[in-house]
Amino acid sequence: MTNLPFIRSAAVQTAHDAGTPIVALESTIITHGMPYPQNLEMAQKVEATIRAGGAEPATIAVINGTLHIGLETEQLETLAQTRGAAKLSRADLAVCMATGGTGATTVAATMIAANLADISVFATGGIGGVHRGAEESFDISADLLELAQTPVTVVAAGAKAILDVPKTLEVLETQGVPVIAYGQDHMPAFWSAQSAHKAPLRLDSAADIAKAHKMRAALGLPGGQLIGNPIPKDAEIVRAEMEPVIEQALADAVTHGIKGKSVTPYLLQRVFEITEGRSLTANIALVLNNAALAAQIACELAAN
Repeated sequence: MTNLPFIRSAAVQTAHDAGTPIVALESTIITHGMPYPQNLEMAQKVEATIRAGGAEPATIAVINGTLHIGLETEQLETLAQTRGAAKLSRADLAVCMATGGTGATTVAATMIAANLADISVFATGGIGGVHRGAEESFDISADLLELAQTPVTVVAAGAKAILDVPKTLEVLETQGVPVIAYGQDHMPAFWSAQSAHKAPLRLDSAADIAKAHKMRAALGLPGGQLIGNPIPKDAEIVRAEMEPVIEQALADAVTHGIKGKSVTPYLLQRVFEITEGRSLTANIALVLNNAALAAQIACELAAN
């Protein structure tokens, strides 16, 4: 352990040593995605959902320069109340660790850390992607290139609906990333179960997703898989209702000059305000749903 650039929590270390399935979890959703105390309650429920599914959760974050694979109870509670934590992607992770900083991992950084710690499955809310207006801003999330090179299966409710989904799918195709809708033909749209975009691939079971993950490794193909897992119907906000809300939030971001890494948290907060909190309720439901599927996939990977 001393030569590795991370430490595992006691529970994750025990699971690793025993060969118990492990599911990675990001921490940006805790520090930048939801307010306290909902963020802590959500994180605890997600971890409990994974344990109920037969796997061990590993929430990943950098605390005082140390990369943690799994957080102890007190660390999770402290992180949920931390203000000013860095938002870490591939470009920032090493610098934050080298300078003793504290930061929350995005999809890209979580995939890097999970792969280092021999974790093959990661549950999140939605991935980053191509931002609307990227033809001028060139604002494209590092999550997409990470999916092309790091062999982790990522379970998400699609790309965040505030993004340019068609361009996001195009970049993923160019990078050779399998984009797989779970149990339906169209990609989910984060808060909505259905988008207008047909998924490139469809699989209907955790067992088949696990087989595809292993087949990529056997073929020597780099990168992971993106699993588009639709939010449960009883928790969704239908697309026809969400699109005007997103357009309003995007317009407000332009008005206030929001750019770069501040865009996504601003838009999520603005959508929360416009929907009077319904988006947060839906967000929690989809994250829990993704955690349950990720646990199933991890168990299938461990069993075969």
